[in-house]
Formats: sequence, structure tokens, C-alpha cells
Amino acid sequence: MTTITVTVNGKQHSAEVEPRTLLVHFLREQLNLTGTHIGCDTSQCGACVVHINGESVKSCTTLAVQCDGASITTIEGLAQGGQLHALQEGFWEKHGLQCGFCTPGMIMSAADLLQKNPNPSDDEIRHGLEGNLCRCTGYENIVRAVRYAAEKMNAVPAD
Repeated sequence: MTTITVTVNGKQHSAEVEPRTLLVHFLREQLNLTGTHIGCDTSQCGACVVHINGESVKSCTTLAVQCDGASITTIEGLAQGGQLHALQEGFWEKHGLQCGFCTPGMIMSAADLLQKNPNPSDDEIRHGLEGNLCRCTGYENIVRAVRYAAEKMNAVPAD
């Protein structure tokens, strides 16, 4: 067993983990943060995407011990003060989800995209989400949801 200390969604956690424990299992089973989904265990679907030190990472192929000292954000950490993140709101408003299984990973990948490119074109959104699979929606509403969030995040507040 190895002791790791990580900050997850702003809260520090120290825990004993086996060296082979995947980050997705640590988050779900030890921290009870079940919004990060396990879809394939091979990094093909993107349902497990989280942010590690601000970068989008597939947690099904990342060892928990690799994250010792890191800051991790999961889907549960995007909403602030009871307010949905613009992406969470966009997926709701623009019907970017059906079964919802891929949604956490899609939103986390889209958040990384919008951090790097606050005003992406539809093609750039599609390219930014290439590592995430949705078996339900056909992606059009997902692109609309990300565009909605980008526009909302870039809006200048009225005085």
C-alpha cells in the first residue's frame, strides 16, 4: 500500500492505495465521487475524464499514485456555490444528453477545450471532443451545448 495525498474538488484527501489502483476506482470507491464513469477501461470512450492540475485526463488509464500531490477536479467539482457550470447548464438547456452516461466526461473534456479556446468553432468543438463517445445523441446537441456554454462564459455582464 502507498499513501497518497490529493486535493479533489478543493478538498484535501490522504488515503492508502494499492500501487495498481486506477484513479477512476479511487475516486468512485474510496472518495464516493461516482460522477466519473467507467465505460471501457481502455481510454476509448472518455466517460472517465477528470482534470488533473487543470489538464483533461482519462482516469481509467491513470494510476492514483501518479496523482500524489495533484489537484483533481471531477464533474462534482464544476458547479460552484449551488450554481451549475455553464457547460452543465448548456447540456440541460440544449438537450446534450440522453442516457447521461457519457455526459460527465463530455463536460470535463469540453471544459478543458473552453479553457484553451474560449470561442471555438463547431469544428473545433467536434475535434475537442474526439476522445469521447456518445452512443445516444448524434453529437449535434452536444455541440450546441458547448457553443451555448462558450457564449455564456464569454458574455459581458450588464452594468
